[in-house]
Amino acid sequence: MPQILKIDSNVVSDQARKVLLQGGVIAFPTDTFYGLGVDPFNREAVDRVFEIKGREKNKPLLLLISAIEQLETLVKEITPAHSALMQKFWPGPLTLLFEPRSVIPENVSAGRIGIRQPGNSMTLNLISALGQPITAPSANLSGEEPPVTAEQVHRSLGNRVDLILDGGTCQGGEPSTLVDAAETPVRLVRPGAIPFSEIEMALRGNTQSVHPEVLR
Repeated sequence: MPQILKIDSNVVSDQARKVLLQGGVIAFPTDTFYGLGVDPFNREAVDRVFEIKGREKNKPLLLLISAIEQLETLVKEITPAHSALMQKFWPGPLTLLFEPRSVIPENVSAGRIGIRQPGNSMTLNLISALGQPITAPSANLSGEEPPVTAEQVHRSLGNRVDLILDGGTCQGGEPSTLVDAAETPVRLVRPGAIPFSEIEMALRGNTQSVHPEVLR
């Protein structure tokens, strides 16, 4: 049975950091739902996430960062559209797709890598303490509703995870909006918490054009 560790938004657990650096899997609160965190540079740890969730291998994993400066070592290019959207919506529920550098393991990305800077202070503190990004797919079996409490995580995953950080109830609602801004035109990949109309507005006056295509 995994340990459920209560934690407030201003405290980061050394234990959580140790679990991650040792290749373990933690569940933790984000802006919307609880996510599964592992060291994204540890291939075996990443494989565990897919096994725990029963997730298809061709579905890339989202990475969370604590600061925009971390992007430099992760992605090949930050386009003008990326910059405009990060300035407007980060930290917050907007995931941007980038061309990954070779340091990103293949089992994390599928040609593109989704990255977000969350607004949840506990999550940001956790990433800062780790000193690198963490993965953040929802902490549930594939096909189930994403969990908003630590208890829901425990009911869904049981002892499949090594540590559950109980940061209270997440707000739930829509997932993060997913946008591919690596090429022109910018595309909506998955609708979510931020309406695409707001993204279009943020890009007006930018050199990038926008095409609101939702990929299925």
